[in-house]
Amino acid sequence: MATAAAAILAKARRDVVGHFMTCNAVSPASAIAYEPSTRVQRRMFDRLQRDGVLVAAADNRWFIDIPRYHESVSTRRKRVLGVLGAAILAAAGLALMG
Repeated sequence: MATAAAAILAKARRDVVGHFMTCNAVSPASAIAYEPSTRVQRRMFDRLQRDGVLVAAADNRWFIDIPRYHESVSTRRKRVLGVLGAAILAAAGLALMG
């Protein structure tokens, strides 16, 4: 169940970020208007705003902050690897005990 939810959120992230990248909306001058088409995309759009990845420009337009996006990807990757490492250590500990 959690894997399906993670896959849905990952797709929403790809869809939202991909839209901005495809439109080359990477600066205030190239900002675009955006309206998410699904509820999950709306959640991801809001999250990306909170994280500073999507930045507001004039006239309700948005652009993606590329350095902040890369920082966000790196942070997310480190978090996933940390959780995975902890799970592996826990499994190894259980195997040694049993």
